[in-house]
Amino acid sequence: MPVEGTRHRLLIGLLGWALVVGTGTRLVLWIQAGENLLLSSRLALAFAWGVVADAATALILLAPVAVVLALLPPRFFQRTWARSIAHAGIIVYIAATLFVAVAEVCFWDEFGVRFNFIAVDYLIYTQEVLGNIRESYPMGLILGGLALVTAVIYLLWVRGGRVDRCLDATPARLARWRDGAAWLLGAGVAGVFVAWAPTPDFPNAYAGELAKNGPASFVQAFRANELDYDRFYPIQPIDAAFAQVRGELGLTAGPRDLLRTVAGRQPERRLNVIQITVESLSAEFLTRYGQKRGLTPNLDALVSRSLVFDRLYATGNRTDRGMEALTLSVPPTPGRSLIKRPDNENLFTLGSVLAARGYATAFLYGGYGYFDNMNYFFGQNGYRIMDRAAVPKSEVTFANAWGACDEDLLRWTLREADRDHAAGNPFFHFVMTTSNHRPYTYPEGRIDLPPKVSRRAGAVKYTDYAIGEFLRAASTHPWYRDTVFVIVADHCASSAGKTSLPVNRYHIPMLIFAPGGQIAPGVVDTLCSQIDYAPTLLGLLGGDYQSRFFGRDLLTPDATAYPPRAYIGNYQNLGLFDGERLAVLSPMIQPTTWNYDPASKELTPAAPDAPLIARAEAGYQTASWLFKNRKYSALNETPGQTSGK
Repeated sequence: MPVEGTRHRLLIGLLGWALVVGTGTRLVLWIQAGENLLLSSRLALAFAWGVVADAATALILLAPVAVVLALLPPRFFQRTWARSIAHAGIIVYIAATLFVAVAEVCFWDEFGVRFNFIAVDYLIYTQEVLGNIRESYPMGLILGGLALVTAVIYLLWVRGGRVDRCLDATPARLARWRDGAAWLLGAGVAGVFVAWAPTPDFPNAYAGELAKNGPASFVQAFRANELDYDRFYPIQPIDAAFAQVRGELGLTAGPRDLLRTVAGRQPERRLNVIQITVESLSAEFLTRYGQKRGLTPNLDALVSRSLVFDRLYATGNRTDRGMEALTLSVPPTPGRSLIKRPDNENLFTLGSVLAARGYATAFLYGGYGYFDNMNYFFGQNGYRIMDRAAVPKSEVTFANAWGACDEDLLRWTLREADRDHAAGNPFFHFVMTTSNHRPYTYPEGRIDLPPKVSRRAGAVKYTDYAIGEFLRAASTHPWYRDTVFVIVADHCASSAGKTSLPVNRYHIPMLIFAPGGQIAPGVVDTLCSQIDYAPTLLGLLGGDYQSRFFGRDLLTPDATAYPPRAYIGNYQNLGLFDGERLAVLSPMIQPTTWNYDPASKELTPAAPDAPLIARAEAGYQTASWLFKNRKYSALNETPGQTSGK
């Protein structure tokens, strides 16, 4: 490493500063984790590993500076402008490290993890994200504080001429090259560590996150935007995997496809469907599932008049994952969702089945639908698009960074329903709300909780209010009693937990309400996930149809004859939950099994459950294979008949 008296000694100070900031950030994140991460030897290991990760990352980031310092001539920094650039660079470095630390604290506050896939997406969709940040945090105060701390640190650092002594050094060419080569060697070793050294396997997911370096995690998430299932996860012979999945759908062994004819439980009923997909509506927000504050009075009142699904789980922790499952009825394959991948046109969707029956299908969103590629996906799969960009400004009475308030969105929905009804078409509308999202702002005077101050609780209650007002308004329209209203969440409000896939953080509500009495109220207690929604809805509507769905109709007489299962995952970890155990597939490591305690809602490590793991592998492998080989396509021609449910 460089020795005293060389200009490269300056880099050692910059590296030391990175370690100070990294350790300080880790301490703050640990405090934020609270009782989820208590003092233990594993916590000490997380901090120790984190220091190494911070040092490795700093070595890599500073390597270009080391090269520049090695190449510049001996008296380069005797020029005033050159010395000014060096000092400005130090100020920028201090400010940047502090800014990243604050960003990590804010990101952890919302997601309970270091920078990941979500942060990559947030960098892409800057308009919504920057608007959300401005509306959620006192940015003037934060930026002012960062500027003040940067100035103080800079002045302390340059006091006594420490920086100037490094810049005044005039090492010979050989000495400069030696110092630069030494730093590059260290950066090379650090690169190997960052790329190949796996973070220790911590039983507590929070500890595993603490052990990471934020910027390095961001780069790794960017590189892992898509994960090839066959390369990173355990695989079976593909025909055996299809046989397993087909068997769970009541099909015999057959081709590499799930295509079958689903016999209707009753004659086809051309009822309209308005599916209100609610942003971040955890089951725990409803009184039925333990909420004591009465945040959802309208939904609570609707429960007794609806078909209620008590054991429904989201497949993921992002809106696009919920859309994927509810629309395509597929498990959450690793990497980015199918909503955002290329080659996602003309897929087999709930909308394609209903469009074949003559339905007018539409996607309605309160924000700008370019976010998360939503407009492209729905537009290329037969849905009419109605988002904030498609309405005049006069139809937006209140908006924040994420979109128009839910009242505005649902008012647009009424208008679109009137339009389709007037044209003589049954309609299916996929409505996606935004108000229950940070910064938790909504119109004044609607509920008894003030906007933003009440944070999530207020946003939940406002969304409930908007849905209640919508249903009351809809009841005055001629299509009301011929319409099925579905209220379902896209995902939970938080997916953070002590394990990689905390099951209780995926529990969401779903209510199906038919004011005309076509669907009897009741309770469905079968374990299920969002992929079971489409076939269950089609079963309620009646009639035969061709299906490629992975999901099952939960109301068929033989629904309980097949193994219970709910697919849940994030962009890396893929889970299959059977109600008692959770099998988890992770890239490049052995699958794990966990026992679930419904009383404490805790997961504990268990001996590998080979049959459950095999089922998980089969489901995720076949889903990945079908999409990769473009076999999950809409039925543009009448296919051959296949026996099955």
